[in-house]
Amino acid sequence: MSYAGFWKRFAAAFIDLLITSAVGGFVVPIVGLLYAASTGTVVGAEFVGLIAGALVKWIYSATFESSAKQATLGKMALGIKVTNIDGTRIGFGTATLRHFGKIVSFSTLFIGYIMVAFTEKKQGLHDIMAGCLVVNKSEDNNPTEYATLRSPH
Repeated sequence: MSYAGFWKRFAAAFIDLLITSAVGGFVVPIVGLLYAASTGTVVGAEFVGLIAGALVKWIYSATFESSAKQATLGKMALGIKVTNIDGTRIGFGTATLRHFGKIVSFSTLFIGYIMVAFTEKKQGLHDIMAGCLVVNKSEDNNPTEYATLRSPH
């Protein structure tokens, strides 16, 4: 397997940040307004909006990474995908663990992310916690998929 390096993963994460920020830019105010309208007060509306934004990011990453594509839109754009240690697709629960593990990677002054540049399998702390790899998507990583795509039948 060919592991995806730090800068490729960083670029994918940046694309995903733009996407989730755009979606959150619509969802968060709507949820906040609905909360304020239903309770008759704006107290707590900002907090509810922030929770909605966090849910958007979690559902986005966990759903896409556990899908058949094994990648968020940012990862797809960069030609990388998330797998388990054996190189197979991860489930929604593992994708969720990986997503929330990023809180730990962030909380360590980004050391959990910087680890990607220095570990043998290019894993961040959140990848290690969830038992995941981020690999370059190519025919070498999935010979069955490559054979299916190239088959004349």
